[in-house]
Amino acid sequence: MDLKDFAAHAKEKFGIDKIEPWSGHFSSIDAKYIEQFRLTVDRAQCYIVNMAVDGESSPYAADSAERAKAVDLSKRWVDIAAAINSPSIRINMPAASDSAPDVGRAADSLRRVADYAAEKRVLVNLENDNPVSEDPFFIVSVIEKVNNPWLHALPDFANTLASAKDPEHAYAGIDAMFAHAYSICHMKDAEAKKDGQLIRVDMVRTFASIEKYGYKGYCSMEWDRPGDPYLGTANLIKTTIQMLR
Repeated sequence: MDLKDFAAHAKEKFGIDKIEPWSGHFSSIDAKYIEQFRLTVDRAQCYIVNMAVDGESSPYAADSAERAKAVDLSKRWVDIAAAINSPSIRINMPAASDSAPDVGRAADSLRRVADYAAEKRVLVNLENDNPVSEDPFFIVSVIEKVNNPWLHALPDFANTLASAKDPEHAYAGIDAMFAHAYSICHMKDAEAKKDGQLIRVDMVRTFASIEKYGYKGYCSMEWDRPGDPYLGTANLIKTTIQMLR
């Protein structure tokens, strides 16, 4: 289906009126399509609570031109977020071909993004996804160095767990990210590794971090493994409600 139809579809299937679209699902980012998307969400009486954005340029690359591309892309999606009434975006930090993860350069790039986003009243989130460039402790270091209330963490329950050799590193990292989370997290109960092995999330331990830091943001359902995505998502919703009581 076209992304324009997703809000109404999710509401019909799950009784949920809030969605988190991904940049890769936009058929276009021209002004006409963006306006059509916003209108269809409004007609469905739904809301966008975050928008996940992926780019290919690294904000910590040694090449200043690549860093500038990363900043410009993020700013462009901040504008789109403002146009569709999304209160926040999640931007990614791709690995750089010419540098190991660098807190200083990443912070300099993301400070410019956060400053721009603040002018548009759009929050910026960073997710623990790529195990090299988006390790949870690296993300926390960048957020703390930028020290801008418009830049926060988006903890994903399973991404680091599925890629880390040490589960304790993953759980400690997720906990550290929840200390900097504000508006949204990605709730999963499991994730398939590259070799097909299914890694299950310790839900009690992960939800304990939510309670520990008094997190009040959204839990976005993310079914990211084999199986029926409709049944799986419905079960994620049920589990989340039970864990939050």
